[in-house]
Amino acid sequence: MENLIFSLNATLPIFLVMVVGGILGRLGFLPREFCKASDKLTFKITLPIMLFLDMSDVDMRHDFQPKFVLFCFGATLISILVIWGLARALLRDKTIIGEFVQASYRSSAAVLGVAFIQNIYGDAGMAPLMILGSVPLFNIFAVLILMIEAPGEKRATPRPGQLLYGVVTNPILLGIVAGTVFSLLPVELPTIADKTLNSLASLTTPLALLSIGASFEGTKALQKAGPTLVAALLKTVGLSAIFIPCAVALGFREKELVALLIMLGSPTTPSSYVMAKNMGHEGVLTASTVAATTLLSALTLTAWIFILHGGGWL
Repeated sequence: MENLIFSLNATLPIFLVMVVGGILGRLGFLPREFCKASDKLTFKITLPIMLFLDMSDVDMRHDFQPKFVLFCFGATLISILVIWGLARALLRDKTIIGEFVQASYRSSAAVLGVAFIQNIYGDAGMAPLMILGSVPLFNIFAVLILMIEAPGEKRATPRPGQLLYGVVTNPILLGIVAGTVFSLLPVELPTIADKTLNSLASLTTPLALLSIGASFEGTKALQKAGPTLVAALLKTVGLSAIFIPCAVALGFREKELVALLIMLGSPTTPSSYVMAKNMGHEGVLTASTVAATTLLSALTLTAWIFILHGGGWL
C-alpha cells in the first residue's frame, strides 16, 4: 500500500494537470491558438533547455559506467526497431504508425523519471547515465520515424540528406548535445544563468500537460482506443517484462534497476505529443497514450518495485 501511494503521488498529479487543461480548454481559457503557441514554445525553447540542464549535470569523467550505458542504449535501440517493424506490418491505419511507435517506447525519463528516483533514494541515482544511454536515441528515432511515417500528403520517403538535416536541426537533440559537451568542460554555469534556465525549463511539463488536456478530442480518442491500449501496455508492461530480467541476469541492482525501470516502464513523455504535433501528426493517439500510461503506471511501477524488492534486487 505504501508503494502504491508513493506511485500515485508521482503519477496522479500529472494526469490531474491534463484534466485541468481539458477543463480550462472547455471554458475558453486555453484556446486552440494558445495550445499551438505553447507546443511551439515547449518544442523549440523550454524542452531543449531542460534537456541541456539534465545532461550538463552528468559528470562524464567520474560517473560514467560503460556497461550500464551500453545496456540502456541496446535495450532502447532493440525496443524501437522491433516496435517499428511490428507496427508497419500489423497496423491497418498507416497514418498512425509514427505516433504509435513513439508513444510505445518514449519514456518520461528526464521529467518524471528523475523525480521518481529522487523520491526513493534522495538523489538522481543512475538517472543521468540512463538519460545519456537512452534519451538521445529516443529523440533521434522520434525525428526519423515521425518524418518517415508522416500522415497523408506529407507521407513520403525522405532523402538521406533530409533525414540528416531533420536530425541535426532538431531543437531537442541540440539541447542534449549542448548539455553533453558542456558537462565535459571544466566550468559551471553562473548562478544567474542557472536560475534563469531552470525557470524556463520548469515550464516544460506544465505547458505540455495543459496543452494535451486542452487539445484532447474524446470522440477521436475513442476511435483509436485499440492502438492506444496496445501502446500503453507495451510502454508500461511489455518492455519491462523483456529487459528487466535481462538486467537482473547481467548483475544490475538497486539504483541501476530503478533507473532501467523508469527508462522502460514509466509513462509516455508529454514531450512526445509536442513533437508529434510540431512534425505534422494529429496527436490524438499520442495524447491518449500519455493519459493512459500515466494512469496505468501508478499500478505497474508499484508492481515492478514490489517484485524487484521481493526478489532481493532492490
